[in-house]
Parts: sequence; structure tokens; C-alpha cells
Amino acid sequence: MNYRITLLSMGIGEVPGPEVRWMRDFDRWRTLQFQVALIRSGDRTALVNTGPPEDLTELNRGWAGFLGERAALRRADGEFLLDQLRRVGVDPTEVTDVILTPLQLYTVGNVMAFPAATIHLARRGWVHFHTSHDHPHDDRRTSIPQPLLNYLTGPAWPRLHLLEDEDTVAPGLRTWWCGGHHRASLVVEVDTEAGVAALSDSYFHLDNVVDNHPIGITENIYESLQTYARVRRDAKIIVPLYDPQNFVRFPNGEPA
Repeated sequence: MNYRITLLSMGIGEVPGPEVRWMRDFDRWRTLQFQVALIRSGDRTALVNTGPPEDLTELNRGWAGFLGERAALRRADGEFLLDQLRRVGVDPTEVTDVILTPLQLYTVGNVMAFPAATIHLARRGWVHFHTSHDHPHDDRRTSIPQPLLNYLTGPAWPRLHLLEDEDTVAPGLRTWWCGGHHRASLVVEVDTEAGVAALSDSYFHLDNVVDNHPIGITENIYESLQTYARVRRDAKIIVPLYDPQNFVRFPNGEPA
């Protein structure tokens, strides 16, 4: 089964260069364009992530508080996820699958908007979230805010699917645990007419994979390098979920 992928912009932020390229670019800032991937084929409509919440106050309090106002997420009119879906003619009730990678406020922010979707996330990331009391990279309170956690463990629990290290969401739509960025980070492989597309948060820009240069905000450099090697080997289309150049490389934001 071949799918069509459409990338939807969720807004832009800037980060110091070493966050994107480990121990490089100390003298510059790099742009991140946060994206949700819409994946469609037949009666399957899947999303990779659900974007930041409508109210960006809490998210930007953390980002700007840590890195300064330049790091705040800037979202243009029409870039909120539900507006973007409306633009491409997708009703939230039509979404059959939501894949979350990683488990952070900018990915889980609108998960409650999809009442019919199976919610897929890494078993390793779920266990880490529930068993880590103190972690320098993951703030439990803001990674999955309590109302969203109540939803995932309450009304949505029957639709929650914990992904194994190698798993299948649907024919032609696969995931594998990669780590690197977060304990919940995945690579999502999508079969398309142009070949296998590999989408992930574990590489921010294409040059992470092409140059074999890890992201700086990584929890495990070796996992990152192993991920990049596998993606270079197996994927025809590489889709970093934060790369603004996706909208230059792929006409209309459609890798395939």
C-alpha cells in the first residue's frame, strides 16, 4: 500500500547552533520549523504528531525562559493544526491513527481532538515517562500536561497502542524505536510511490543524516549515529520533522 504525505507547518522557532549540530555552530542560531505529517491512503488517515496546543503560553514560558525570547515558537495565522487540517480538507473525526514522536508538549498538544484515532507511542518512552522522577531533558509536568495524561489513561486508554521497538501501524506504515533525541523518539517509515520515506524527530535538519552529524540536544550520540546509518540505508526520502527546507525540497510540502 502506497501513501501520500503532506507536511503541515506548526510554526517556527530558533535555537543555538549546537542544539542542531553537536558541538558546532556556536556563533549562529538555527531555525526549526515544527511540522505535523499527514499520511493518507484509501481509508487510512494518519498524523505524525498533533502539534503545539492552541495556547502557547506554557510552551514558550519554558523555551524562552531557558534560551531567551528568540527561542519562542512563532505561529502564523492558519498554522494551528486544526486550521491546517481544515485547509487540506481533513476532518479530525476522519483521522484513524496518531503517531507521537517524542512525548513533548509540541507533539501531544492536540491529541484530544481526534476521538476516533488509535494513538501510537513508543513503549520505551511511555515506561520512561512513568518511571523517571528527575530528568534533565524531560519535565514531566510539561511533557504531557495532567489533563492530557488523564485523557490518555482514561477515555483514550482503549485506543492507546504502545509500540514495540519494531512495529507496524498498518500495511505500508511502520515504526521503529530510535532514541537519540528522547526516550520516546521513533522513526516512522512510510511506503510511497517514490519509495520509503523516513520521518523522525531524531534528526532536525537533513544534514544531520547526510553528514552523519548528531543533533546536539541528544540523549545518546550512538543511538543517533545508528539511526542515521539505517535511514541512509533504507530510506529513499528523508523527512526531518523540524527542517524548514522541507518546504523547499518538497513542492507543496509533499515529499511523496
